[in-house]
Amino acid sequence: MLVGTDITVISRFDKMVEKFGDKAYKRFLNDEEIELVKSTATAAGFWAVKEAFSKALGCGIGSELGFHDISIKKTDKNQPYLQINDEIINKFNIKNTSISIAHDGGFAIAIVVVL
Repeated sequence: MLVGTDITVISRFDKMVEKFGDKAYKRFLNDEEIELVKSTATAAGFWAVKEAFSKALGCGIGSELGFHDISIKKTDKNQPYLQINDEIINKFNIKNTSISIAHDGGFAIAIVVVL
């Protein structure tokens, strides 16, 4: 079992959107994920999930794993989960993942468990 966590300041995303509009999200989210974003707090949480996932794998975001190699989806009950491209699943021998996202006090935090 691998675990990763990340925390980010939501105001960072407020500034990004002020400067670049919704195009700011394209750097780390695909179109389906952007549709799920209801606020900059949501976007910050999604960023934290992707960073936490990369930390769980021990590679960070870079040459081995990019932001667009993983997507955040939601179940009918609004529970977030990861959809990971097959290359990454095979490369890191991923069997399952679980994620949790929270926002409070101007911060977004995520925890990712990889089996």
